[in-house]
Amino acid sequence: MTTVYLIRHAQAEGNLYRRCHGWYNGLITEKGYRQIEALARRFQDVHIDAVYSSDLFRTMTTARAILRSRPLSLRVDPDLREIGGGCWEDHPWGELMRRDQESMLAFLRCDPSWQVPGSETYPGLQARIRGAVERIAASHPGQTVAVFAHGSAIRSGLAFWLGLPLERMGEVPLGDNTCVAKLIFEDGSCKVCCYNDVSHLGELVGNPSRGDGSGDSKAKELESSSLYFLPLDLPSQQELYLSARQEGWLASHGTMDNFDGPAFLAAAQRNHDFDPGSVLLAMAGDSRVGILQMDCQQEAERKIGRIPFFYVMPEYRSRGLGVQMLGQAISAFRNRGRQYIRLRCAPENDRAKQFYQSHSFYKVGEEPGGVGHLDTMEKYIGYVLG
Repeated sequence: MTTVYLIRHAQAEGNLYRRCHGWYNGLITEKGYRQIEALARRFQDVHIDAVYSSDLFRTMTTARAILRSRPLSLRVDPDLREIGGGCWEDHPWGELMRRDQESMLAFLRCDPSWQVPGSETYPGLQARIRGAVERIAASHPGQTVAVFAHGSAIRSGLAFWLGLPLERMGEVPLGDNTCVAKLIFEDGSCKVCCYNDVSHLGELVGNPSRGDGSGDSKAKELESSSLYFLPLDLPSQQELYLSARQEGWLASHGTMDNFDGPAFLAAAQRNHDFDPGSVLLAMAGDSRVGILQMDCQQEAERKIGRIPFFYVMPEYRSRGLGVQMLGQAISAFRNRGRQYIRLRCAPENDRAKQFYQSHSFYKVGEEPGGVGHLDTMEKYIGYVLG
């Protein structure tokens, strides 16, 4: 008899930023690291003989929950990966829903016929994850093994071991991050003792939707709360840009003293001319939600990406949308080889500072601003696996 604990990775960037991260190598979030601590406490008194994970950063990092207190090495198996998203990889769920609604609905329903260019299929995923887990179990007779994998991969395997045809895979709920399934392999069969167990998480249970959940109801939620991005059309939309700049300045400083609209507009035009994708409108459905401006030239030699303007319209604040704009900036800068993101924040703007600090920005210096000094805040977006 072999016991396998099949565990989903902790909250990662794709979950938080609402992006398609199948084989894309996203990082663990701040909440995810707290989930790893909770998982470690859960398993502190459980005997484990071996630890496996997929070869992606988010599973290898989550495996620390087991590894750090045991004299074991991590065994990496690419067959434990999430479903490969092909041409969808690292695109916002909101964009994919708007661009290809029929395929998106098929994906959400776990339709076995779903496929986009370069992607895997659900039948291929199920065969791969089933083969990997059963192979691991066969290699450890009489032992207990921890296996770290991904949401849809685990879900497809569970459907098989629960005796459900692949067409009914969607009836198996997508488990929360760090959910645990306990499987017993014996005499060529698998018994599912429990699955989607998150009793260790407490207040850490629940993560923002990433779009791959439960069919039509998930699709409606996705359309209304997941962003997509359009290039801001300069100069024809310069009044929209200046209006946002003015409101942002007043909200940050409490005064319009020293506001220099022409200088801001000229900088936005330079960023736009270098790369039209550097100045973006964040959209939810047909509504404008915010503006994201990126500078892809300043400090590029130091592998730093600058965000001169990060703006969420007042009526859309505190709705979990700003973090998706941050995810778009991280994707854009990481694709350009940047390892850090920097921005400036008024010291008196407590709301903005709390947002940035909650997403791992920290103060690295000060710079002159229009009204006193501004705090320079930085976030590391590279990979460190300790």
